[in-house]
Amino acid sequence: MSLRRELRATTAFAQRQFNLIRRYLSWEIVDIFYTIINTMTIGLIGIQSQDNTGELVLYLIIGALLWGFLSVVFHEVGESVSWERWEGTIEYTFMAPIHRLTHLGGMCLYAIGYGAVRTIIVLIAVALFFNLSLTGANLLAGLAVLAVSSLSFIGMGLMAAVLPLLSPEKGSQATHIIQGFILLISGVYYEIEALPAWLQPLSRFSPATYTLRAARAALLEGASLSKLGPEMLRLALIGILLIPVGLFIFSLGERYAMRTGKLKRNG
Repeated sequence: MSLRRELRATTAFAQRQFNLIRRYLSWEIVDIFYTIINTMTIGLIGIQSQDNTGELVLYLIIGALLWGFLSVVFHEVGESVSWERWEGTIEYTFMAPIHRLTHLGGMCLYAIGYGAVRTIIVLIAVALFFNLSLTGANLLAGLAVLAVSSLSFIGMGLMAAVLPLLSPEKGSQATHIIQGFILLISGVYYEIEALPAWLQPLSRFSPATYTLRAARAALLEGASLSKLGPEMLRLALIGILLIPVGLFIFSLGERYAMRTGKLKRNG
């Protein structure tokens, strides 16, 4: 009975976040429109290179789509703390008789669903613009890669969610530092070998590196799930490690914020 109650609470938190989208729907439309235009612009770089096979265009677009999905998952988990402070509900949420995993699990469930919907919308728009053909792509394997990689970025999002607790004014903006560094070292728009030699080893610690490698193999080469097994296993292990670490770091930040009075809404 207790498990059922926690599951219902998890879905309730996710539903609350979707209701916030409905409230600010016009801003979401603007944001999605910008994402579509940005992805198209990146794809046009491949067109300008005069790549007759179109492989470079797909390479760049896949990178933009995957990064869009992963950054949404990462950002929305961290942004949820700032939303609650602005709404004036964060203290009530932290005092509610529910597990913190239930609360954050709802945020993560929302982030994955929201990120998937955004990615599908952008993919449809970009495919129509460039007249892309994905006949040889293994879409099922690509979706599986996204699902597994979400675990890692949820863990990182939980860590990033500490920043708004520590700094009520600029904490949510500080999460972009982490996102930017991951974007730099993960080979979203270029091969890892393009990085300076001293920076390349850091790419091994980014789950986005393995996500992009596996997803491109699935969508560009039609790789099967069995062939992607090693990369999928690596992503799953990273996610299994990062989620409890993220929960632990968030709990430390929560206790600090409550002790120092940083949960009060400002502005």
